[in-house]
Amino acid sequence: MQLSNRSTEKEYLDNDVIETKALYRNLLELDIINKRLGGYNASRNGLATILKTRKNIESVLDIGFGGGDSIKQLSKFADRNKRYMFFYGVDLKSDCVKYAEENLTLCTNKKLICDDYRNIPSDLLKETDIIHCSLFLHHLTDKEIIDLFKFAKANKCIVLANDLHRHWLAYYSIKFLTALFSRSYLVKNDAPISVKRGFKKKELIALLKKAGIDNYSVKWSWAFRYIVIANA
Repeated sequence: MQLSNRSTEKEYLDNDVIETKALYRNLLELDIINKRLGGYNASRNGLATILKTRKNIESVLDIGFGGGDSIKQLSKFADRNKRYMFFYGVDLKSDCVKYAEENLTLCTNKKLICDDYRNIPSDLLKETDIIHCSLFLHHLTDKEIIDLFKFAKANKCIVLANDLHRHWLAYYSIKFLTALFSRSYLVKNDAPISVKRGFKKKELIALLKKAGIDNYSVKWSWAFRYIVIANA
Protein backbone atom coordinates (compact mmCIF):
# COMPACT_ATOMS: atom_id res chain seq x y z
CA MET A 1 0.00 0.00 0.00
CA GLN A 2 1.59 3.22 -1.23
CA LEU A 3 0.51 6.18 0.91
CA SER A 4 2.92 8.80 -0.37
CA ASN A 5 0.18 11.29 -1.14
CA ARG A 6 -3.30 12.05 0.21
CA SER A 7 -6.04 10.14 -1.58
CA THR A 8 -8.81 12.08 -3.30
CA GLU A 9 -11.19 9.11 -3.11
CA LYS A 10 -14.54 10.15 -1.67
CA GLU A 11 -16.13 8.44 1.30
CA TYR A 12 -19.76 7.32 1.35
CA LEU A 13 -20.23 9.76 4.22
CA ASP A 14 -19.51 12.62 1.83
CA ASN A 15 -22.63 11.83 -0.20
CA ASP A 16 -25.46 14.33 0.06
CA VAL A 17 -28.07 11.62 0.67
CA ILE A 18 -27.54 8.75 3.12
CA GLU A 19 -30.24 6.50 4.51
CA THR A 20 -31.00 7.68 8.05
CA LYS A 21 -30.73 4.22 9.63
CA ALA A 22 -27.35 3.61 7.99
CA LEU A 23 -26.08 7.05 9.04
CA TYR A 24 -27.14 6.50 12.65
CA ARG A 25 -25.37 3.13 12.75
CA ASN A 26 -22.27 4.86 11.40
CA LEU A 27 -22.43 7.55 14.10
CA LEU A 28 -22.83 4.92 16.81
CA GLU A 29 -19.78 2.99 15.64
CA LEU A 30 -17.68 6.13 15.20
CA ASP A 31 -18.32 6.90 18.87
CA ILE A 32 -17.00 3.45 19.79
CA ILE A 33 -13.95 3.88 17.56
CA ASN A 34 -13.16 7.28 19.08
CA LYS A 35 -13.46 5.85 22.59
CA ARG A 36 -11.30 2.79 21.88
CA LEU A 37 -8.70 4.36 19.59
CA GLY A 38 -7.92 7.65 21.28
CA GLY A 39 -9.98 10.12 19.29
CA TYR A 40 -11.56 11.79 22.30
CA ASN A 41 -8.29 11.70 24.20
CA ALA A 42 -6.65 13.67 21.40
CA SER A 43 -9.27 16.41 21.62
CA ARG A 44 -9.22 16.46 25.44
CA ASN A 45 -5.43 16.68 25.51
CA GLY A 46 -5.49 19.46 22.96
CA LEU A 47 -8.05 21.41 24.98
CA ALA A 48 -6.00 20.88 28.15
CA THR A 49 -2.94 22.30 26.38
CA ILE A 50 -4.86 25.40 25.33
CA LEU A 51 -6.31 25.94 28.81
CA LYS A 52 -2.84 25.94 30.37
CA THR A 53 -2.05 29.26 28.74
CA ARG A 54 -5.49 30.67 27.92
CA LYS A 55 -7.61 31.12 31.03
CA ASN A 56 -10.41 33.02 29.32
CA ILE A 57 -11.68 30.19 27.07
CA GLU A 58 -15.45 30.04 27.35
CA SER A 59 -16.88 28.81 24.04
CA VAL A 60 -16.15 26.15 21.44
CA LEU A 61 -17.57 25.78 17.92
CA ASP A 62 -17.47 22.13 16.80
CA ILE A 63 -17.49 21.87 13.00
CA GLY A 64 -18.90 18.70 11.44
CA PHE A 65 -20.04 17.38 14.82
CA GLY A 66 -21.70 14.24 13.45
CA GLY A 67 -23.37 12.55 16.40
CA GLY A 68 -22.33 15.25 18.88
CA ASP A 69 -20.12 12.93 20.90
CA SER A 70 -17.07 15.21 20.83
CA ILE A 71 -19.22 17.96 22.33
CA LYS A 72 -20.35 15.53 25.02
CA GLN A 73 -16.80 14.46 25.84
CA LEU A 74 -15.34 17.98 25.89
CA SER A 75 -18.24 19.23 28.00
CA LYS A 76 -17.59 16.47 30.55
CA PHE A 77 -13.90 17.37 30.50
CA ALA A 78 -14.71 21.02 31.21
CA ASP A 79 -17.03 20.02 34.07
CA ARG A 80 -14.35 17.82 35.65
CA ASN A 81 -11.93 20.73 35.51
CA LYS A 82 -14.52 23.15 36.93
CA ARG A 83 -14.55 25.23 33.76
CA TYR A 84 -17.87 26.44 32.38
CA MET A 85 -17.84 26.27 28.59
CA PHE A 86 -20.57 26.68 26.00
CA PHE A 87 -20.56 24.53 22.88
CA TYR A 88 -21.87 25.45 19.47
CA GLY A 89 -22.07 22.75 16.83
CA VAL A 90 -22.52 23.03 13.09
CA ASP A 91 -23.13 20.19 10.64
CA LEU A 92 -24.49 20.09 7.11
CA LYS A 93 -26.63 16.98 7.61
CA SER A 94 -30.05 17.47 9.20
CA ASP A 95 -30.08 13.82 10.32
CA CYS A 96 -26.85 14.45 12.25
CA VAL A 97 -28.49 17.40 14.00
CA LYS A 98 -31.53 15.28 14.93
CA TYR A 99 -29.30 12.47 16.22
CA ALA A 100 -27.10 14.86 18.20
CA GLU A 101 -30.05 16.71 19.75
CA GLU A 102 -31.24 13.43 21.25
CA ASN A 103 -27.72 12.30 22.10
CA LEU A 104 -27.02 15.58 23.94
CA THR A 105 -30.30 15.89 25.81
CA LEU A 106 -28.50 16.19 29.15
CA CYS A 107 -26.01 18.71 27.77
CA THR A 108 -27.73 22.06 28.29
CA ASN A 109 -24.71 24.20 27.45
CA LYS A 110 -24.97 23.71 23.69
CA LYS A 111 -26.62 24.99 20.54
CA LEU A 112 -26.67 22.94 17.33
CA ILE A 113 -26.92 24.46 13.86
CA CYS A 114 -27.64 22.76 10.53
CA ASP A 115 -25.54 24.70 8.03
CA ASP A 116 -22.14 25.18 6.44
CA TYR A 117 -19.64 26.59 8.96
CA ARG A 118 -18.90 29.44 6.55
CA ASN A 119 -22.44 30.70 7.07
CA ILE A 120 -22.07 31.06 10.84
CA PRO A 121 -23.25 34.57 11.89
CA SER A 122 -20.52 37.02 12.77
CA ASP A 123 -22.01 37.72 16.21
CA LEU A 124 -21.67 34.03 17.12
CA LEU A 125 -18.10 33.93 15.84
CA LYS A 126 -17.25 36.92 18.04
CA GLU A 127 -18.20 34.75 21.02
CA THR A 128 -16.19 31.74 19.79
CA ASP A 129 -12.79 31.10 21.33
CA ILE A 130 -12.00 27.71 19.78
CA ILE A 131 -13.00 26.06 16.52
CA HIS A 132 -12.83 22.31 17.08
CA CYS A 133 -12.97 19.62 14.42
CA SER A 134 -12.46 15.90 14.87
CA LEU A 135 -12.01 13.68 11.81
CA PHE A 136 -13.20 16.58 9.68
CA LEU A 137 -10.08 17.92 7.98
CA HIS A 138 -9.45 14.74 6.01
CA HIS A 139 -12.81 15.17 4.26
CA LEU A 140 -11.53 18.45 2.77
CA THR A 141 -9.15 19.27 -0.04
CA ASP A 142 -5.90 21.00 0.82
CA LYS A 143 -7.34 24.31 -0.40
CA GLU A 144 -10.46 23.86 1.75
CA ILE A 145 -8.27 23.17 4.80
CA ILE A 146 -6.22 26.31 4.15
CA ASP A 147 -9.46 28.28 3.81
CA LEU A 148 -10.67 26.89 7.14
CA PHE A 149 -7.46 27.95 8.87
CA LYS A 150 -7.74 31.39 7.27
CA PHE A 151 -11.39 31.61 8.37
CA ALA A 152 -10.38 30.89 11.97
CA LYS A 153 -7.53 33.38 11.85
CA ALA A 154 -9.76 36.11 10.40
CA ASN A 155 -12.25 35.56 13.21
CA LYS A 156 -9.53 35.38 15.90
CA CYS A 157 -10.39 31.78 16.83
CA ILE A 158 -7.97 29.09 17.94
CA VAL A 159 -8.21 25.90 15.87
CA LEU A 160 -8.13 22.59 17.73
CA ALA A 161 -8.23 19.68 15.30
CA ASN A 162 -7.53 16.01 15.62
CA ASP A 163 -7.24 13.90 12.53
CA LEU A 164 -5.61 10.83 11.08
CA HIS A 165 -1.96 10.01 10.54
CA ARG A 166 -1.67 8.44 7.07
CA HIS A 167 0.29 5.27 7.75
CA TRP A 168 0.23 1.75 6.33
CA LEU A 169 -0.21 0.15 9.75
CA ALA A 170 -3.18 2.38 10.55
CA TYR A 171 -4.71 1.50 7.16
CA TYR A 172 -4.44 -2.27 7.51
CA SER A 173 -5.35 -2.23 11.20
CA ILE A 174 -8.61 -0.34 10.72
CA LYS A 175 -9.44 -2.33 7.59
CA PHE A 176 -9.07 -5.57 9.57
CA LEU A 177 -10.88 -4.34 12.69
CA THR A 178 -13.87 -2.91 10.84
CA ALA A 179 -14.19 -5.99 8.63
CA LEU A 180 -14.24 -8.12 11.77
CA PHE A 181 -16.42 -6.06 14.12
CA SER A 182 -18.37 -3.42 12.19
CA ARG A 183 -21.99 -3.85 11.14
CA SER A 184 -21.98 -0.57 9.21
CA TYR A 185 -21.26 -0.64 5.48
CA LEU A 186 -20.35 3.05 5.80
CA VAL A 187 -17.69 2.37 8.43
CA LYS A 188 -16.29 -0.65 6.58
CA ASN A 189 -15.91 1.36 3.39
CA ASP A 190 -14.96 4.76 4.82
CA ALA A 191 -12.56 3.92 7.65
CA PRO A 192 -9.69 2.71 5.41
CA ILE A 193 -10.33 5.54 2.93
CA SER A 194 -10.17 8.01 5.83
CA VAL A 195 -6.64 6.86 6.59
CA LYS A 196 -5.66 7.26 2.92
CA ARG A 197 -7.06 10.80 3.06
CA GLY A 198 -5.15 11.50 6.29
CA PHE A 199 -1.91 13.40 6.77
CA LYS A 200 1.79 13.36 7.35
CA LYS A 201 3.04 15.87 9.92
CA LYS A 202 4.96 17.91 7.33
CA GLU A 203 1.77 18.24 5.25
CA LEU A 204 -0.20 19.70 8.13
CA ILE A 205 2.60 22.15 8.88
CA ALA A 206 2.71 23.19 5.23
CA LEU A 207 -1.05 23.83 5.21
CA LEU A 208 -0.80 25.93 8.36
CA LYS A 209 2.01 28.01 6.87
CA LYS A 210 0.10 28.51 3.60
CA ALA A 211 -2.78 29.86 5.70
CA GLY A 212 -0.41 32.41 7.23
CA ILE A 213 -0.39 30.79 10.68
CA ASP A 214 2.98 30.87 12.45
CA ASN A 215 1.97 30.05 16.02
CA TYR A 216 0.97 26.39 15.95
CA SER A 217 1.73 22.92 17.22
CA VAL A 218 1.28 19.52 15.55
CA LYS A 219 1.69 16.55 17.88
CA TRP A 220 1.22 12.82 17.34
CA SER A 221 -1.29 11.05 19.56
CA TRP A 222 -2.18 7.37 19.99
CA ALA A 223 -3.56 5.78 17.90
CA PHE A 224 -2.40 7.35 14.65
CA ARG A 225 -3.81 10.81 15.30
CA TYR A 226 -2.39 14.27 15.03
CA ILE A 227 -3.43 17.04 17.41
CA VAL A 228 -3.26 20.39 15.63
CA ILE A 229 -3.45 23.66 17.56
CA ALA A 230 -3.38 26.85 15.51
CA ASN A 231 -3.36 29.93 17.68
CA ALA A 232 -5.26 33.02 16.56
